[in-house]
Amino acid sequence: MKRSALGLDEVADWHNLAAAFRRAALGKGRRDEVRCFQAALPAELASLRADILNGSATVGRTRVFHIRNPKPRTIRAPVFREQILHHALIGVIRPVLDRGLIDDSFACRVGKGALAAVRRAQHHAERFPCFAQIDIRNCFASIDQAILRRLLARRFKGAASLDLMGLIIDAHLAAPGKGLPIGALTWQHFANFYLNGIDRRLERCRMRGLVRYMDDLVWWGDDKAAVRHGLAEVRAFALGELGLTVKDTARVGRSRDGLTLCGYRVLPGRLLLSRRGRRRYAVARRLWEAAFATGRIDATGVLRRRPGHHPARRRGGLAA
Repeated sequence: MKRSALGLDEVADWHNLAAAFRRAALGKGRRDEVRCFQAALPAELASLRADILNGSATVGRTRVFHIRNPKPRTIRAPVFREQILHHALIGVIRPVLDRGLIDDSFACRVGKGALAAVRRAQHHAERFPCFAQIDIRNCFASIDQAILRRLLARRFKGAASLDLMGLIIDAHLAAPGKGLPIGALTWQHFANFYLNGIDRRLERCRMRGLVRYMDDLVWWGDDKAAVRHGLAEVRAFALGELGLTVKDTARVGRSRDGLTLCGYRVLPGRLLLSRRGRRRYAVARRLWEAAFATGRIDATGVLRRRPGHHPARRRGGLAA
């Protein structure tokens, strides 16, 4: 693919920065740092624009917190000013990154997402009898930064812009030269882009169907031998070319027996919440029912929350 020219003036464009502010502020209007930034919006955006253009933009200031659902993770959320920088960069590079991804890559993409990935997986499960499913061990923490830089340099040209991307990549190190944090838009897009090579390798192996949602990857074939061949290819490519290790929990199975993806149990003709998904839904339901009982939300608020936690109900034949 031909490299795309990218200048800092595109990232620092006034319209792009204003749009980045709106995206970063969405749903956060009551936070003090958002209010303070908005109170002096023209001056703040002018300052950020100047920092981008002269190469002095700073990254790495984050709020660190921990989550346990669906599994223990450390989240590093950038301060609001840096969130705008992330959104401004992604606003420019997203179309280029998106063009390089396969159609069946569903994370970090407009019009796709987890539920679309599940629907596509069900489509493949209804057509092909066997599948293999993998997950990458410590995916974000294991990303090789030098490899990521090389991959980005093959897609973009413009030394100053590549330096800005490198600054964001280097913001936090899990180990020397290793790792991207979880918590910022750009890091998510970079990780998704990094894994695209695995998708391309499976395409060359002529797998019959493929779905990837970040580091959760499933492919289908006409028999177990075919999908096992894909598994061997993926293990070798991930380790040899990307420095990533496929978890030992990699599974080869029959589509009729079902698989778990993005919180759902996927079977031909049926889509169920997974065991973990049912627990999460039950907890969420208790919370918003309690909020309704105490008057903190109204009936509209309940309805707004219900589909978001249980989208499987939108299609006939699905169950909790």
